[in-house]
Amino acid sequence: MRITRIAAVAAVATLSLGLAACGKEGTPAPDNQPGQSGAPTSDACTSSGVSFTPASGVDIAGSPTFTKIKSAGKVVIGVKFDQPNLGYKDASGKRCGFDIEIAQLIASKLGIDPAKIEYKEIASANRETAIKGGEVDYYVGTYSINDKRKADVSFAGPYFIAAQDLLVRKDETSITGSDSLKGKKVCSATGSTPIQRVRDQKLTEDSNVVEFKTYSECVSQLIDKKVDAVTTDDAILKGYAAQNPSMLKVVGKPFTDPATGKPYPEKYGIGLPHDDKALRDFVNSALETAETDGTWQKIYDGTLGKSGSAATAPALEKY
Repeated sequence: MRITRIAAVAAVATLSLGLAACGKEGTPAPDNQPGQSGAPTSDACTSSGVSFTPASGVDIAGSPTFTKIKSAGKVVIGVKFDQPNLGYKDASGKRCGFDIEIAQLIASKLGIDPAKIEYKEIASANRETAIKGGEVDYYVGTYSINDKRKADVSFAGPYFIAAQDLLVRKDETSITGSDSLKGKKVCSATGSTPIQRVRDQKLTEDSNVVEFKTYSECVSQLIDKKVDAVTTDDAILKGYAAQNPSMLKVVGKPFTDPATGKPYPEKYGIGLPHDDKALRDFVNSALETAETDGTWQKIYDGTLGKSGSAATAPALEKY
């Protein structure tokens, strides 16, 4: 059993600071520390069960990206590889998660069989460069839509809206939201926006703020009862909770801006070449269909939904 746990820990890559969609672009060192009790007993990928049948007779007039895809007979997609139940690659090399299945959904609508997808693991800091340079045809991986990025790339979506939340132990009852953190040890990635909010809003004492290079270290500390909560985007937290639902849960009460009383939204979009409006319109249409016919919900329920936290598809913001 010990060997299994060590293998699982080595296989479970980190959710680094750069992976948090909250705006930090650094990529800390991997967190492969054998013996962490917070690791799941297995890292094997599982599917939501949704089948992706390639569409036939697809044509996207005016899209140079689609012309390239059609000519190549494959699609190259930028992804994450170390976000459980989002964008993940297990020890056997299989990929799975909410983002991966959204990527496969779009590929099938483009007429490409998922077996012909070429995945490229692109660091957060290099996403715009990879899209602009044609290294990937599109990118799906907790990629927040914002005006700065829109200057370099375009976005379809959002296909998910995340917000800062808290991951706690399953039997935790005293932590019900950000207003119940006084006296509690709160962990997040070093220098991240979420942990800075905890400091700035004085949600807990400075001595109770704990930072590690990776979220997986925080999760291990949480399970070992060395910290009381982990905070970042709820999508990332749901991924960990779905990986270990018997021990972890997401509180489900997003942090809010004191000035507005509203959550800080992180709108995840599909990154596309800046001037390929035809492709953007096509992808938005594909997402809209998936949201109305129930496919989006099935994908969510079979991935992040395993955390026990419900979600519904967001309204698209077409432009």
